[in-house]
Amino acid sequence: MHVVGVGNAIVDVISNVEESFITEHGLEKGAMTLIDTERAISLYDVMPSPTEVGGGSAANTIVGIASLGATAGYIGKVRDDALGATFRDDLRAAGVTYDMPLASAGEPTARSMIQVTPDAERTMNTFLGISAALEPADIDLAFVASTEILYCEGYLYDAPPAKEAIRLAMTTAKEAGKKVSLTLSDGFCVDRHRDDFLALIVDTVDILFGNEDEIGSLYQTTDFDEAARRAAADCDLVCLTRSAEGSVILNGGESIEVAAVPVANVVDTTGAGDLYAAGVLFGIASGRDLATCGRLGSLAASEVISHIGPRPLVSLADLASKHELA
Repeated sequence: MHVVGVGNAIVDVISNVEESFITEHGLEKGAMTLIDTERAISLYDVMPSPTEVGGGSAANTIVGIASLGATAGYIGKVRDDALGATFRDDLRAAGVTYDMPLASAGEPTARSMIQVTPDAERTMNTFLGISAALEPADIDLAFVASTEILYCEGYLYDAPPAKEAIRLAMTTAKEAGKKVSLTLSDGFCVDRHRDDFLALIVDTVDILFGNEDEIGSLYQTTDFDEAARRAAADCDLVCLTRSAEGSVILNGGESIEVAAVPVANVVDTTGAGDLYAAGVLFGIASGRDLATCGRLGSLAASEVISHIGPRPLVSLADLASKHELA
């Protein structure tokens, strides 16, 4: 494997809605809010014309890496229900190695209710279901040790068993001499787990991904440059996205600014950060220089925000070749 991801195994339920829908149903625009089973069912019932596709932040990244042409695998827990089968089949169809058995007991498969407003902002209300029951026994240690890069999702820290599972996976990868990567996932997630994340970044993480809000939350500052400097001091490689302003990659004393790839019509920003990470990790795994890694990330992100859904609809390998990044 070039990259193995560990994350919440979630099916995305996506609808285009008006701003009034967000207000009417008391949703926190632009945030990821954890919800219970009852809220998940009631919200699903009122979402207009939903589309159901395999999702989950780290899973989206892994699909992007496979689309670029690397070998990629995934670890995440689903039930033996219809949505669990959807999640498994979507990953395998994308060329991702996913061999975890569907669980025969426990909560239903996780789902994220995603409302996309006319400004292309996404609001997520997530029912973690059985994905939060990922535990150390679910981690295939040989599989983790076989990969060049382990990619972990910060959202896993919201459930104690999953937190232990991610720590085991990271320790296994480090002991095997492999790279460990972490995405901060969400500003509110960082607020909940700041001390844990800071310790991980200093002691374990080799490659860190985040956006402006997340890195600001981590270091409790609104000054992006200060947060970036502090992150670079704590972690070997830091990749920070800034929406339309592109991204910044920091490696030691080097700072590389990467322009965003222009998109004629931004439809849905869901998955933009996930696919950016896919491009960067693919570039690292295939031995590209960091500037090229950043451009691959921007290109992959530009594809996914041009349509509904968090995963690419075209071959990213073909797209990279077209842009002379293959």
